[in-house]
Amino acid sequence: MGMSPELTTAASRIGDSLVNIITPLHSHLLIILVVPQKYRPSAGLGSLKSLMLPYSVVSFVVWTGLLLGWYMTGSPLGPDAPLHYVPPM
Repeated sequence: MGMSPELTTAASRIGDSLVNIITPLHSHLLIILVVPQKYRPSAGLGSLKSLMLPYSVVSFVVWTGLLLGWYMTGSPLGPDAPLHYVPPM
């Protein structure tokens, strides 16, 4: 497809970071769940997911927009990290 490994890694990290707060497999889920239970003892996993889902959606729109904007400008992702992959000949 012509995309560099750095660009696919950036897209993968964006996708992974957005669902971390709403997945039940998050390693810090119990620690995060204690905070809402401090203020509302009946809060559970569903309350936490419904509270964090809007943040996850907004973050998806913002981070995807930033990545697409970066891609459209054609700026490299970093030193020796181009946007396009050119196979060696």
